[in-house]
Amino acid sequence: MRPPPRTPFRVGSAKALIWQFLAVTLFFAFVLWAGHNAAGNMARRSITFGFDFLVRTAGFDIPFHLLSWDVSDTYGWALIVTFGNSLLAAALSIVLASLLGLLLALMRLSGNPLAAGTSRAIMEIVRNTPQLVQIIFIYFVVLQSLPPPRQSFVLGSGVYLNVRGLLVPEATLDPRMWLLGALALGLMIVGWFGRRPGRIAGLVLPVVLLLAWLIAAGLTADWLIPELKGFNFVGGLRLPPELLALWLGISIYTSAFISEIIRASILGLPHGQTEAALSVGLTRWQVMFLVILPQALRTLIPPLTSQYLNVIKSTTLGAAIAYPDVLQIFGRTVLNQSGRAVEVMVLLLGLFLAVNLLTSAAMNRWNRKLALQGR
Repeated sequence: MRPPPRTPFRVGSAKALIWQFLAVTLFFAFVLWAGHNAAGNMARRSITFGFDFLVRTAGFDIPFHLLSWDVSDTYGWALIVTFGNSLLAAALSIVLASLLGLLLALMRLSGNPLAAGTSRAIMEIVRNTPQLVQIIFIYFVVLQSLPPPRQSFVLGSGVYLNVRGLLVPEATLDPRMWLLGALALGLMIVGWFGRRPGRIAGLVLPVVLLLAWLIAAGLTADWLIPELKGFNFVGGLRLPPELLALWLGISIYTSAFISEIIRASILGLPHGQTEAALSVGLTRWQVMFLVILPQALRTLIPPLTSQYLNVIKSTTLGAAIAYPDVLQIFGRTVLNQSGRAVEVMVLLLGLFLAVNLLTSAAMNRWNRKLALQGR
């Protein structure tokens, strides 16, 4: 075979490279100038710059935390603990917003006038009111009107909802079991992003391992069930009302935009796909979840990525209702105690930038897999 002809060198491409090089050079020059200017201003005010304050003892309590915390821990550990609270709110909101968005989209596309009208009304109300106002409304109007602990709503076995939050059973696992779970989850993630387009054989073993770990963890864990003793519950895990308000507020707000993204992606598919699937005997639910939605994912993921990134950044709104996230604790309490405003803001910006870049890279990887599959 003859080798393909070489593409001739074009003057236009050389000019484009030169302009790009100049743009990058000017950007880094501006960053260096801004850093030098900030360092000079800080030096004239006798302000030092450094991250040595992270090893100092915090001396304050964090009311809600998934990771272990004590008042004798350091500012650095406070950053990790509170950022874990932010990631928890983001993960819960992404899952619930996706499910609510899918539900609203299906209601809007249904032939039922009541379901379609309800979906449209919810979407218009949510999209045209401020997100922060919705979170504050849920916190003060909805959650603060819940009954006291003795009259709690029973949502299931060991699950209670009252004015002090949502109480669920808490599982205590051996550290070795946590390590096995992390390995199983890592294998599933690697198998998902490393599989060939259109093939799921490489996912069978990781999924089986993860399911086996879930069963083993549920059987071997020590479960602490919430019990009412006196005027309050003892035991279990309590999700505070601040977390519930932030979770519901972000999820409901984002679901309105996700529903429109899903609806537009579905309407963008040829109607012949639905007719062909119905002609072979599939029900409308099977057509939607086995034929339509898998194809809609190709155009769905890019705008969905933007919504997920907005969810992660919106968790900082929890500071308005005193949710102990990274902005409320580290961006306020630690900043006030240490006086290191520049260092605190740099750390916060770096953490959110890193998480958003990782999320965007994972979603883009998934998008490329689906794009290859559709060729």
